[in-house]
Amino acid sequence: MASSSRSKESASLADLIRVLRLRLPLIALLVGLVFVTTMAVTAFLPRWYLATTKVRVEKPESDVKLFQVQGSSAYDPYFLQDQFKIMQNEKILYPVIEKLGLNTRLAAAAGAPGATLTPDLTYKYILNKMLRVESQRSSSLIDINVYAQEPVMAAEIANEVARVYSEDRIAQATSQQTEGMAQLRKELALQEAAVSKQRDAVEKLRKDLNISGVDLNVKYSDMEIETLRQMQNSLIALRVDAIGRKTRWERFRSIPLEDRMGLVNSELIPDQNIQNLLQAYLIADQKVTQLKARLGEAHPDLVAAIENRAKIKEQLEALLRGYESGLESAYKEAEARVDELESQLAKAKIDQILSARDRMRPFEEAAQRLEDETRLYTTLRLTLRQREIDFQVPKRTIEILNTAEPARRPSKPSFLLNSILSVVFGLVLAVGVALTLECFDTSLRDVADIEERLKIPVLGVIPHDRDPMGSGRDEPEEAEPYRVLHTNLNLAAKPGQPLVLVVFSAGPAEGKSTTLCRLAHMMGAYGERVLLVDADLRRPAQHRLANCPRAPGLSDVLAGKCDIESAIRRSVAPGTDLLTSGGMPGFTLSLLYANRLRDLLATLRGRYERILVDSPPIIGVSDSSLLAGIADGAILLIQHRRNPASMVLRAQQVIVGLKTPILGAVLTQVPRGSGEDYGYYTQAYSYYSGSSRASEKEGRRHGEEAPRGDRLDLK
Repeated sequence: MASSSRSKESASLADLIRVLRLRLPLIALLVGLVFVTTMAVTAFLPRWYLATTKVRVEKPESDVKLFQVQGSSAYDPYFLQDQFKIMQNEKILYPVIEKLGLNTRLAAAAGAPGATLTPDLTYKYILNKMLRVESQRSSSLIDINVYAQEPVMAAEIANEVARVYSEDRIAQATSQQTEGMAQLRKELALQEAAVSKQRDAVEKLRKDLNISGVDLNVKYSDMEIETLRQMQNSLIALRVDAIGRKTRWERFRSIPLEDRMGLVNSELIPDQNIQNLLQAYLIADQKVTQLKARLGEAHPDLVAAIENRAKIKEQLEALLRGYESGLESAYKEAEARVDELESQLAKAKIDQILSARDRMRPFEEAAQRLEDETRLYTTLRLTLRQREIDFQVPKRTIEILNTAEPARRPSKPSFLLNSILSVVFGLVLAVGVALTLECFDTSLRDVADIEERLKIPVLGVIPHDRDPMGSGRDEPEEAEPYRVLHTNLNLAAKPGQPLVLVVFSAGPAEGKSTTLCRLAHMMGAYGERVLLVDADLRRPAQHRLANCPRAPGLSDVLAGKCDIESAIRRSVAPGTDLLTSGGMPGFTLSLLYANRLRDLLATLRGRYERILVDSPPIIGVSDSSLLAGIADGAILLIQHRRNPASMVLRAQQVIVGLKTPILGAVLTQVPRGSGEDYGYYTQAYSYYSGSSRASEKEGRRHGEEAPRGDRLDLK
């Protein structure tokens, strides 16, 4: 079973190679046409110059720790995808368009000098035709590639895009810290006023209680005072926490809903569920972008991808709104804890005032409040100072690595790439056309096909030859096919009897006249008396092949204008006489002339061993039917891959209907080395012809007739 499978595979590969070799001129023609067309189109395409600016972009850290070594940011593909979109966004490209005046420059480059494009059209043209943002795999390096028909313009746009994007990144990195410091300064001013107010209250109590000599730093060691101090410290911590929560809530609330997605990857929103949902949204958005490039807007896959992206976006916005509500709830909860602790502290202070130290307690409480407010003020001032120092630390989240220079040579179109693609496409197209033609080819292709469908033997295979008459050559391998045909014909005919043989073909120009002429010469060379009759009165060819006048000939003899003796050309080749078609224009055979031709051939039978009649095509010409009726036998000549099999079958049916025996078929114009089953014979003729030529010369030297070889089995 395995060997059978390998045999079928080998046969399929051999068939493919055979078809390609057979259709090699067509394949070469199609490849050449595709190549020439591609090169012509490429020559007329506009030249595009490429300028590239390389930038390094890193994901920023939300907090900068003082006195700590800063580590490099990890590679984040989703962050880079966001940067790709930002670089191609209106907020980056619109300033570039305005700075470089691209509205007028692109209009002039498009052939409309003096015109001005709208910013929207200019933005779309740059985005679709000129700008390509790419990144190396697993790298934070981004290439800003700009194509333009002017090399200077391409370099200017690439550099300006990198500059505007760098400024935007720096502004974005510092905006959050600026807002935070502004809020801290506001809180610091309020706390400073609170400290000043509390200090005034302490001094008033000092005067009212006449305790000007009491040291405010004196600490009481009793349990109640210590408890109050702990509660006061807790209250300060809760107030600081409430202020922080309020600041985060107010900052987040001030950010528009559509801009909140850009904050998910930062530490402003540390919620893991929101970050995971954003990654899912980015993947869905990337899929939509890829499908839009390949599919139409109504394609089911694209519609489903857009709906999935919208659903994920809706869920993400809902989570962001929930996150905002969570911030607000956390802030209000912190405020409630502060209020509760203040209430408890006030109650504790009231209890303490009612104790034995009622007189000093208000002063102590005021002093304690002053200390607490002062401590809170100091904490806020130190925090602001730390943030100001952090703000001065250089931000290394973006770096422009090179400046784009005008290109010297255009990058598009590429003649080398287009030529390679044209050859590849041409080969694919040509092979496809060749296989399609082979699939729809209904002609008789080989010897086995002819013998199977026509049920007649193949007497000879004549290879393709640019000079079928072999002018100026005496090579045995060229004559060997006709020698084989002669041998097989002698075996098929009745021995010892004269034979009137008509050669038919289904259509014109199948090589019938040249094949018959060389066969007659071969018979004459082997010692037979042969008469070659050109009965193709409409398109005669034998007089040209013999290089003799057309008239007088057959039509003149049948019309009674001359006798047969004066019409026959003697010894046009050794042992071969010729009766041309004659010089009467418009002459056709009729029943009257057919009877005269039958009588004429009956007279000639006694003088010739073989009478070969060249006939017009049997389909569509009435002369062929009359010639078939007076012949002893017929040969059906078939040109390789010329006519449909149905046409050849129809020609055979016509001959059979006339009761004329068909001795066999002759296959002509077979490509040498075609690889089909008769390719062995067309290649092996030269091998067998060597010994045949030697024996022929030897036989002629002794005055003997050349041997008639055995018939070759062509199946």
